[in-house]
Amino acid sequence: MSRPVKIAVLASGRGSNLQAIIDAVRGNSLDAEIAVVISNNKDAAALSRAQKYGIPTALLEPLGHEGREEYDIRLAEQIKRYEADLVVLAGWMRVLSQKFLEEFPDKVINIHPSLLPAFPGLNAQKQAFEYGVKYSGCTVHFVDAGVDTGPVIDQSVVPVQAADTVESLADRILQAEHKLYPQVIQLFSEGRIVKNGRKVKIMEVKRNGTGAQGADKCL
Repeated sequence: MSRPVKIAVLASGRGSNLQAIIDAVRGNSLDAEIAVVISNNKDAAALSRAQKYGIPTALLEPLGHEGREEYDIRLAEQIKRYEADLVVLAGWMRVLSQKFLEEFPDKVINIHPSLLPAFPGLNAQKQAFEYGVKYSGCTVHFVDAGVDTGPVIDQSVVPVQAADTVESLADRILQAEHKLYPQVIQLFSEGRIVKNGRKVKIMEVKRNGTGAQGADKCL
C-alpha cells in the first residue's frame, strides 16, 4: 500500500495484544495507523489503553433484542466509518457472522494461543498442556465463520518445558503473540500476504546483482 494500513482493532478484554501493536507502531517497526479500537464491553481495559494514546475508541454493546447478524451489521457500519483496511481481533469474545465477513473479505485476522488446527476454542493453553504436547505456540489466521478454523497466515512455536505450569506456558505463548501479531500486520501493510483458498503465501523480496526480484514461500 502507498500509505500505512489503517486497522480497526476489536477487543473485549485487557488488550495486551493491542498494546503490542501500539508499541510496534510507536517504535516504527509497524507501518500502520490504528484507526479505531472497538469493544463490546464497557469495562474492557483495551479501551483505556487506546485512549491513553489518543486512539479513537467506540463502545458497541449488544442490544437485548438483537441477534448476532444484527449486531454485526452495526459493527461493520462502525468500522466503515473509520475506513479501515484490516480488521484485527485482539481478544474479541464474539464469533463473527458470515454476513460480517462478507463485508471485509480476506481482511479480518485473529491470533490464537495454539498451533492450529490443534486446540481451537477457549483455554487452548490448558488444552495443550493437559494433552501433553512438547510444542505449543500461537497462530495468526484469517477469520471465517467457524471457531479458529480460518486459513493459517503464520505461526510461532513455543516449546513446552518440563517445569511448566499452565500459567507459565500461557505467559510464554503470550510473549510470542506480542511479537508475531505486529509482524503479520506489517506483512499485510506491505501487500505481501496472498490467499488462495486455504493456502496462504507470504511474498518475499530477494535481491541479486540485477535488482529486486519477487519470490514467495507457502505457509
